[in-house]
Amino acid sequence: MKYLLVVAHPDDEVLGAGASMWKWSHQGDVVELAIMCTEAKARAFRPEDNELEDDTAAAVKSVGVSRIYEGTFPNIEMNTVPHLKLVQFIESAIKESEPDIVITHHPADTNNDHLQTSMACQEAVRLFQRRPEVKRVKELWYMEVPSCTEWKINNAFNTFNPNCFVEVGAEGVEAKIKALSMYRGVMRPYPHPRSAEYITGLAAMRGGQWGCNYAEAFEVVLRNY
Repeated sequence: MKYLLVVAHPDDEVLGAGASMWKWSHQGDVVELAIMCTEAKARAFRPEDNELEDDTAAAVKSVGVSRIYEGTFPNIEMNTVPHLKLVQFIESAIKESEPDIVITHHPADTNNDHLQTSMACQEAVRLFQRRPEVKRVKELWYMEVPSCTEWKINNAFNTFNPNCFVEVGAEGVEAKIKALSMYRGVMRPYPHPRSAEYITGLAAMRGGQWGCNYAEAFEVVLRNY
């Protein structure tokens, strides 16, 4: 199986699916990553761009990502970019990656870049309808990103409603926290949603929902076989 994660920012991929990526890569699946905004501008502790690049490379390598597609869209300003340009970037990653499953943000996330990424991804996965030579994407999933998805403020959209649970075990949770720790300035003390305690507790709760030994939850919104 081949997975392509499409995220707005570096660290979103680990927050949303770090333990699952670690599991998939260790069982022989291929995991690739498309990041829309790779610049450090407007990040909380403002690392230099080269520092963020180093952090990203180390973090995604630790969870088994084999390739990164890097966008240069403006951080926290993706709403100023023509929608078509966002779609075309994701389409180019899909053409190169040829994934079976694409995973992206839930459109009700509080972060506007997450919304823009999700909406563009929803359109890009349909590329095979216009380009018969492009491999058909089999599934589109939404993931939950702690500190964004759980706020559920945007009532114009349905809230995150998981229907897919990936069992990751304690080892997977540890790998996720280790990878997230490689991003300088991202983690926070408990009870912040980006704390080790919260991340572990969320995995325990999601696992308990479906009888798993720790899990990450996803919402499968498209199946196309």
